[in-house]
Amino acid sequence: MIEFHLDGRSGVSPYLQLVQQVRHALRLGLLREGDRLPTVKDVVTQLAINPNTVLKAYRELEHAGLVAARPGVGTFVTRTLTDATLAAHGPLRQDLRRWLDRARRAGLDDESIEALFMTTFRTTAREDIA
Repeated sequence: MIEFHLDGRSGVSPYLQLVQQVRHALRLGLLREGDRLPTVKDVVTQLAINPNTVLKAYRELEHAGLVAARPGVGTFVTRTLTDATLAAHGPLRQDLRRWLDRARRAGLDDESIEALFMTTFRTTAREDIA
């Protein structure tokens, strides 16, 4: 089961962070069809957020066709976002872990690592388009 977390410094609304975490878990194969998402009550208790925030996230996922609510039972995954590239994730994740270890040994904190990654990612994406 997925365990949500919120980053108050991200600038991303809490409901959207929940949506993104579910989408990432679906893309990485961490959630599969039939898996149950945590109850609204459990998420509210864990994260100390408004129930409407969780409901909004779950509704958005439902509108996207990724989950379905079953009244009195829970919210369940109805489809995943994995594709044929899932097999490549393991080796790439190992490479990324090694890179993260090197970045930390070089003295970068999490915020610096994220900034470096995102800047490089966006620059590379733009170069690929050009």
